[in-house]
Amino acid sequence: MDGDWKALVDRNIEAYYEDMDALNILRADAYPRCTEYVDDMVRITQDLIDKGHAYEANDGVYFHVESAPEKYGQLTGQSIDAVRSGAGGRVDDTGSGKRDHKDFALWKAAKPDEPTWDSPWGPGRPGWHIECTAMSLDHFEKEFDIHGGGHDLRFPHHEAEIFQGECHTGHAPVVHHWLHNGFVNIDGEKMSKSLGNFWTVRDILTKVDAMVLRFALINAHYRSPIDMNEALLNDAERNYNRLLGCYVEALKARTDPSPVALPHPDLASPLPLGKSLGLLEKMGEGFARAMDDDFNSREAVAKVLGMVREITKVLNGALEAADRNAFAHYAVELLEETAARVLGVLPPQEVALAEPEDDPRKAEIADQVEALLVERAEARSAKQWDVADRIRDELQALGVVVTDTATGPEWDLA
Repeated sequence: MDGDWKALVDRNIEAYYEDMDALNILRADAYPRCTEYVDDMVRITQDLIDKGHAYEANDGVYFHVESAPEKYGQLTGQSIDAVRSGAGGRVDDTGSGKRDHKDFALWKAAKPDEPTWDSPWGPGRPGWHIECTAMSLDHFEKEFDIHGGGHDLRFPHHEAEIFQGECHTGHAPVVHHWLHNGFVNIDGEKMSKSLGNFWTVRDILTKVDAMVLRFALINAHYRSPIDMNEALLNDAERNYNRLLGCYVEALKARTDPSPVALPHPDLASPLPLGKSLGLLEKMGEGFARAMDDDFNSREAVAKVLGMVREITKVLNGALEAADRNAFAHYAVELLEETAARVLGVLPPQEVALAEPEDDPRKAEIADQVEALLVERAEARSAKQWDVADRIRDELQALGVVVTDTATGPEWDLA
């Protein structure tokens, strides 16, 4: 049994690293494992007993909530009297030595087929909450700035973490800012294995590119729930491809490494380019304000897509070659500062510019698509909008995305 669970843990940790790397999530400086901190958990538990905040029972050691100077409600807004019986484990006819239903386990007595460690209270394993206190004290000492976690961890896990940490150290607060992310729902229901609607990161990456999934996830405030479904992924893919296409177009438009000076950014400028630069500068400021406002990535993404619209319009417009080159340099820098460095959704320049592998299906439908594009151009020229709409629908049915540029329409597979 001992080797089995350790092997399972190692496999899942490696899979986690691979998934996070794929999503362009930077590695942390440290990844502590709770099993490396059992001695610290035993020491902290004993200290809480010595200080009168915990007690030994027949089935382990419990933290006595009524002994804590802090009260429930810091994270959840509920009073200790409002905590429903059973939230921390039931006392009634369960055989538990817990004195009060609000108390929670610091150490649990050994059960068959569970990993166990030795302790002054007999063999067993740590409770759910004590592990976080042991690890955070080792890395951050008595207090730290930001603690994250899912919305459902506010109670009892994070409330318990506050109690045991502050009672052990005698220092408050243990955490200055709590960031709780919303749930992931699947087609309107909370994702759950019991409901059979469980998607892993790898499941989704069989449907879309990793950067499309990242784009979908950050296009929501971290505290808001996300309804993961095909429509969300399709929308994210469409908008991400607009962003990536704009970035690539700007990279290709940089024909001279020494650009001329651009007009002064001014929304009221009589020069179209100056006005566009003023608009982009305003969007950049809005982007920064959004990220400063409790990491409002949804609003930040909206600002980036606004930049994409304006950059595409300028690059497809009538510009002198020198101005086009200078504006392209500016656009690349702006997109890299926002979408790449902050949001992390743009690839390195060399990757973005690499030619994609040929898709055999694209070659199969090329003649059909080119003929439809000619027919579309003629219909639009003759203002036969019903015909143009029909052709658009045919192209969409083929899975084709058309981008109108200054040199004519370009197409690719969605």
